[in-house]
Amino acid sequence: MHPVAVDSPPRSPGTRTVVRTAGALALPSVLLLLLVTASWQPLMSLDGDIARTTHGWAVDEPGVTQVFRILTDWVWDPLTMRVIAAVAVVWLVWRRSARMLALWVAVTCALGTLVQQGMKAAVGRERPVWPDPVDSAHYAAFPSGHAMTATVVCGLVLWLLHLYGAGRALWRTAVTVSVVSVVGVGLSRIWLGVHWPSDVLGGWLLGALTVVLAMWSYEKWHGARRS
Repeated sequence: MHPVAVDSPPRSPGTRTVVRTAGALALPSVLLLLLVTASWQPLMSLDGDIARTTHGWAVDEPGVTQVFRILTDWVWDPLTMRVIAAVAVVWLVWRRSARMLALWVAVTCALGTLVQQGMKAAVGRERPVWPDPVDSAHYAAFPSGHAMTATVVCGLVLWLLHLYGAGRALWRTAVTVSVVSVVGVGLSRIWLGVHWPSDVLGGWLLGALTVVLAMWSYEKWHGARRS
């Protein structure tokens, strides 16, 4: 059985890999933003078709809908995710004395929220409206705050576990929980009829890009400090 440990020296994921990943995420993020802003008809039609189908399922399956409401309002809620990030920050300061890395995590979460809210206000996309809603939400639709916040926090936690050499069992558990949480919260927002599918996709892309840029900037700062 492999030990569950996070006491190894920090390990870099590789600056070149991080930069390439950032580029791969930036292009579809910008493209999706432009298409949503321009209300590109093929995307709007696809969003509408998927949303109407899933809303019909939500109305017909109240038990599943209630489970999704509990998960999205409590387990995967942005506030819950920010508490997890806060715990990670405290762990970095208290147990690892990694104050700068803790600051990086905290600032990344804060910037992610600012970007998310700023983009919502700038795009001003309306949420789906149903004659028989199963849930409600406030503010503009694009990007999904639940999807973006979950992606940012789960991505940062996985980055920290990688940096400190988490054991195989812990790593696999963390990856599984992160994937289920990020995918699950996005699907729940579509199922509950409070987001268009492209809102969720935008949240995923922008959240992942935020994490990758945080990794890249930290590696640049850390490399300059060592030189």
